[in-house]
Amino acid sequence: MWHPLSVSPVVEAWSAYRTSTANQWKPRDLVRAKGSSTVSVVLPARDEQDTVGEIVRTIRRHLVDRLPLVDEVIVVDSRSSDETARVAGEAGARVVDQDQMTRGLPRLEGKGDALWAGLAAAHGDIVAFLDADLREFRPHFVTGLLGPLLADPSVVYVKGFYHRPLEASVDTERDGGGRVTEIMARPLLNLCWPELAGFVQPLAGEYAGRRDLLEQLPFVSGYGVELAMLIDLLEKVGLDALAQVDLGERHHRHQSTEALGRMAAQILYTAWSRLYRQGTVPTAEPAAGALTQFRRGGATPPGLGREVVVHDVSVSERPPLAQLRAAVPLRTGVL
Repeated sequence: MWHPLSVSPVVEAWSAYRTSTANQWKPRDLVRAKGSSTVSVVLPARDEQDTVGEIVRTIRRHLVDRLPLVDEVIVVDSRSSDETARVAGEAGARVVDQDQMTRGLPRLEGKGDALWAGLAAAHGDIVAFLDADLREFRPHFVTGLLGPLLADPSVVYVKGFYHRPLEASVDTERDGGGRVTEIMARPLLNLCWPELAGFVQPLAGEYAGRRDLLEQLPFVSGYGVELAMLIDLLEKVGLDALAQVDLGERHHRHQSTEALGRMAAQILYTAWSRLYRQGTVPTAEPAAGALTQFRRGGATPPGLGREVVVHDVSVSERPPLAQLRAAVPLRTGVL
């Protein structure tokens, strides 16, 4: 008999059946399995000149030039103020501009809109998304995501997971990098969408899916995009069509605690919007779309000894690309 404090039988069965490791998927085997299908790799990037070039070069060297697994590498320049676009282009990516891809549509902020622009620019039957701030990047980050999709036509979406070391000045906490996942996203999923509780890294920025499905999904503009995608996919295709793959260890730039608070707030707002669509909460969004934070050393209001900072953490959505395809049929957005 199932005990309420154990993993549910549904999640346990799915985890055993739909979880793999990146080293299970050999690149040459994937080339054979690929057949005539095409693969795009998309990296949304804002001010990532220090890392994006090496990621692009690694993908091109191992998975474009040596083996014909990836057909195009796209970097979406998301309003960078540094040399991200130049570095990515020199490394061999097709660089597209987020605002050019979405011109004529309402301006949206955040990562989700860059992902939507990348999907609009991509030509592949399978589209893999990677964060552009990864360090010590290896080709298995791509091959691991593609493996289940190329090997099994019943899989439509694959999520990566990994250890995320939190590197401090004197110590390293091996799994300390997933702070918003553990404090916000995982409790939300376990409470409201328990079928998704088996995903090790629900907020991971590394995932891949079949293009025809991805084009049917709305893209949340901010940091809630990954959570929204999982919830929407569960509703649209069911748990068994989703898979996850262990990518080993992920090294990247960590954000401040204040920035993580804003990220968590956007994730909460995103979850609220999904609960509203399901009829669980009475309003489309919480009463206020603002997050009040406090910084040391300020004097606002007088006598508080802290600076009061208020951020807009409300989220918007770009409609499914399939609904807007007529508006963006031939755009390249190339810089």
